[in-house]
This record gives sequence, structure tokens and C-alpha cells, in this order.
Amino acid sequence: MTSLRLLGHDLRADQRSRWSTLVVLPVLILFASLGAAQELPSVQLNTNNVAGKQLEDLTQKAVARDYAKAWSTLAKATETNNADLIDSDFVGVAAEKLTTGIEQQAKSGLHRRYVDHGHKVDVLFYSPDGTSMQLRDTAQLEVQLLDGDKVLHSDNVTRQYISLMTPTEVRWKVRVLQEVQK
Repeated sequence: MTSLRLLGHDLRADQRSRWSTLVVLPVLILFASLGAAQELPSVQLNTNNVAGKQLEDLTQKAVARDYAKAWSTLAKATETNNADLIDSDFVGVAAEKLTTGIEQQAKSGLHRRYVDHGHKVDVLFYSPDGTSMQLRDTAQLEVQLLDGDKVLHSDNVTRQYISLMTPTEVRWKVRVLQEVQK
């Protein structure tokens, strides 16, 4: 039987396997979580003028995180024409409209890429019972229209959205995402 010396101890093959699992698995989980965190767009949440219930710190962090995740999901779904991704972060009217839009886009053979440069989000209202939150988002985006890998059109835009978020069992989801014309 082959053995390996580690920290002054001889390890057999079965012990090496357990040892490597104990060391390698946490490192892989750490790198995976860091990679996921880097994909999220910046969301600056302003709660200074919120009407209704005041937000607790944990709620503020959860809403900012989940809103950023929703935009990341939207970008992936439109770029890959995969409407199935939408349900992880959107419900109700927002999920229906986005799913329909992505399905129509896929039929055309084109897709959109969002290069997200961040969101300045004002919390307008948080319901006293904690079941909904209205946001006003000023988003800085580069919107590209592509045919395969070829960029047909690209615009850097500032867009405003009104969003309604609602809590689910474990996180907040976007129920309404409506662009507001200036």
C-alpha cells in the first residue's frame, strides 16, 4: 500500500481521498461563490424617502442582491434566448412579458445582450405588511442587438424603470418591470 507523508503523518490511499475532499471541496465552493458574486451588476439602493414601512438592514441587502440577480438573469435569458431562466427571479406580469419577448426574439433568430453598468434604485414604497416594494430604477446599460456573434446595433442608454418586488419563500422576486418613458 502506498502512503503519503502529510504534516509528519503517513496517510494511506483512503485517508488521502478523504483529506483531499476536505481540502478541495471548500476551496471549490469558495471560488464558485466568488465567481457568482462578480457576475451581478451594481445596485445602489436609496431608502431615504421611502413611504410606508421603513426597511431593515437585512431587507435592504436582500432586495439589492435579489434585484441585481434579476437583472443578471434577464441579461443571460435575452442573450441565450432561454426564457426558462426567467422564472428564477421574476413572477406574475414581469415573468409573462419577459418570457413572451424572449420567445418572439428567438423566432426572429436574433438576440440581445445587456452590458450592465449599474442601477441607482430609489425605494418609493414598502407596504406595512411587508408583501410588496415599489422601486424606481435608473439603469445604465449598453444594449446590443446580435445576429449570431455579429453585433448589428449597439446603444449606450440610460433607462428608467418602475419595479414592484414581492417576497417569496426565500427571496425577493420582480413582479412588475415597466420602462418609464422620459
